[in-house]
Amino acid sequence: MSQINNVEKLKPGDSVEAFYLIKRSQQGVTTQGKPYMTLYLQDKTGEIEAKLWTVTKEDMEVLKPETLIKVKGDVIDYRGKKQMKIAAFRTAGDEDGLSPKDFVEKAPIDEETLHESIMDYVIKIENGSLQRIVRQILNKYRKEFLSYPAAMTYHHDFVSGLAYHVHFMLRTAESLCDIYPSLNRSLLYSAIILHDVGKVKELTGPVGTTYTTEGNLIGHIVIASEEVARVAEELNIESEEVMLLKHMILSHHGKLEYGSPKQPMLKEAEILHYIDNIDARMMMMDKHLNKADKGQFTERLFPLEGRSLYKPESFE
Repeated sequence: MSQINNVEKLKPGDSVEAFYLIKRSQQGVTTQGKPYMTLYLQDKTGEIEAKLWTVTKEDMEVLKPETLIKVKGDVIDYRGKKQMKIAAFRTAGDEDGLSPKDFVEKAPIDEETLHESIMDYVIKIENGSLQRIVRQILNKYRKEFLSYPAAMTYHHDFVSGLAYHVHFMLRTAESLCDIYPSLNRSLLYSAIILHDVGKVKELTGPVGTTYTTEGNLIGHIVIASEEVARVAEELNIESEEVMLLKHMILSHHGKLEYGSPKQPMLKEAEILHYIDNIDARMMMMDKHLNKADKGQFTERLFPLEGRSLYKPESFE
């Protein structure tokens, strides 16, 4: 069996001959009218964009997400970002002894530990109506909530990324509530736990993650709000807290242009937006800085306004 080359260690100028999992694939046409494919190849250390400039109809049928392939090619620098140019490929067979799960990045905290941590915060939700809603939804989607990524790309895009994201948001919220005691802990904790729960329907799963039809047409924000309303009705809960929780979910992206149906109109909603943003950005920055050498810049990061980050030589 060929050795798996770590994506995070690949650099422009490297030649590659290794197995990878197709995370996403896209078909395209060159300016000359010839078809090509863009593949996002991954292993446990990360992913890399790859181009296959000569493709057949058969190739397009084979090169689908969740497919394991062995590629031969070269890594180049394309506009400040590393990219693989594929010269040849073949799909993995039984004789290679490989499984897609061997190529999927996972959260550094296991599912059971994440579940226990989040449930510790559920206990701290003193408002009975909110706690009942949160418990009901977590019980309903426990498997998906603990295994799904928080996004298809950019931040927490790995197995258990959703629960990992919520875990650190709750820790941040607890500290802020200690500093600013006027914040309503029950509302803030509930909204943090449920703000992205719609991802369990918006995304297809932890391997070869793509958007579902419901995810494309409705989106996780509205899906989560509808789920809260549905569960509240099932539990016969009619109170202002339900409306406030829905508002928290509907406004957590902060601005209309960022996909929020509403802008925050509660201080807890404003804080939720910032906590969400802090954790997502910290994850993205750490992810790319870990790949950079000391004294060097990262590649340009689209979700961070196209900026490159510098990794100081003096920092450990």
